[in-house]
Amino acid sequence: MQPVLMDVLEEHLSEAAFLWSQWESALVSASHGLEDTAHCEERLLAHVDGLVVGGEAAVGELLLPALETGERERISAAALALLAGGGKRELSELLKVFDSGDEVQRAAIGRAMELSEREGLEAALLERISAEDPALRAMAFRVLAFRGAVPQEERTQWLHGDEADPVICALRDARPLPRDVVQTVLPQLLVDPRPGVPEAALLAGLVSGARAAWKVCHKVAEEGGVGRRQCLALLALGGDERDVGLLARLLREEELRADVLWALGFSGQALAAEVCLEWMGDDGVAALAGEAFSAITGLRLEGEYRSAAEKEADALIPLEEEDLDANLVPGPETRLPVPVQEAVKRWWQKAQKGFERGTRYLHGSKLDAGRLLEALGTEPMRRRPVLALELAIRSRGAHLLQPRAFTLRQRAQLRAALAGRSSVSMNPFSKLFGL
Repeated sequence: MQPVLMDVLEEHLSEAAFLWSQWESALVSASHGLEDTAHCEERLLAHVDGLVVGGEAAVGELLLPALETGERERISAAALALLAGGGKRELSELLKVFDSGDEVQRAAIGRAMELSEREGLEAALLERISAEDPALRAMAFRVLAFRGAVPQEERTQWLHGDEADPVICALRDARPLPRDVVQTVLPQLLVDPRPGVPEAALLAGLVSGARAAWKVCHKVAEEGGVGRRQCLALLALGGDERDVGLLARLLREEELRADVLWALGFSGQALAAEVCLEWMGDDGVAALAGEAFSAITGLRLEGEYRSAAEKEADALIPLEEEDLDANLVPGPETRLPVPVQEAVKRWWQKAQKGFERGTRYLHGSKLDAGRLLEALGTEPMRRRPVLALELAIRSRGAHLLQPRAFTLRQRAQLRAALAGRSSVSMNPFSKLFGL
């Protein structure tokens, strides 16, 4: 191959690795939505296609050596290109590194496998969930779970494992648990002493319609415990005005304040908006309070409603320049607009009459199943995992949206959910779980 062409392929790989990092960051961005993320994804995949066109020379001279670099994004980009190439040799060589590689290699290749459309990949992964190496077994299982391809019989067996990791892997499979498992095994896992197991069991239980899981969630949110941040958000999603009052009281605890304000933005209640308005005067959490208020009421924090010191950041920041935080329940975000409390208060005095007490709103519109699904296509990326979890719970696992998948897959999942939105119950969780 001519040197100049290899230079072109090297540029494709470097750009793909850079865009991989940008795309992963976009998935949790506070300011980018599905469209922005899809644009970054298209650029990434264009460079991957360029590597596939390079053929055998690209495989031997560039892609396989890239797996040994120790650079996570470069490994993932190379692995995705190898999987997209379609050849048996590429898959065989990739699986060798996956089987024997270090933690970084295995995780980076696993991430590419989660996203790949390669035929025959799932069969190869199924062979590895019975491997001798426990780390390899766990990674293969996680990839299959991401793809929704773990046989339920195998998943149930993993729930009975002696070690915590296999049990957690099985619980984090997004699909609902079999009814007999919910009735017999789940109650024990909700109080399991192994670290990480109860939190995973709680989420699996909620998606599976287990009332015991909602009781535990409510208790943890109110009284504290491991996984409290997630439970606060769930209480906001499924609670009523009384639960919003509980969250408001928890704002007195400084260490919980940021997490509670994040949760309140999902409650949709007018009472929550008023509580958030009160906290706009606190410099430490003003931006989070403003974000939550906007999510409920639809007020855009711009112009007179945004602090003058922040207005120069009004324009959408290019994805390449944004510093993003991957935490799903983050602390105050430096790029969130800081509200002008008095201006927002004047707006609310006029607008509040349009908000009924006890009714959930999203950006000023009453929240029903259709609005929830619409939001999953338009909300900032960092808010979408919480809404995707709500959809899974309210549909009893019938509609699962994977917010870390390629946007093409996410859009297909959204279309399926829209077609079946009659199965999405918008009742409070207490009623949904028969309490």
